[in-house]
Amino acid sequence: MVIDIRTIKEVKDRIGLVCQQHRKANDLSRDELAKALDVSPTTIQNIENGKNATLDNILKIANHFGLLTAIYNALDQFTATDDVTSLY
Repeated sequence: MVIDIRTIKEVKDRIGLVCQQHRKANDLSRDELAKALDVSPTTIQNIENGKNATLDNILKIANHFGLLTAIYNALDQFTATDDVTSLY
């Protein structure tokens, strides 16, 4: 078994980068995205900077940019392996 170790910070940074890339690709300001999602602009800024965010806010962003199905499918593939190895 090959273990690809990622830190929580790396995952937060990656989520932030994806959020920022999709926001800019859709020509949205942080304020516009925040308004569309009914969150504060600071929430968007924090997510893009890899700071703490709630799962609900991350999923709001994913849904807004049409990424929920891809996330669901990735989780489905992961759980299909029956690999319950924990890094904790």
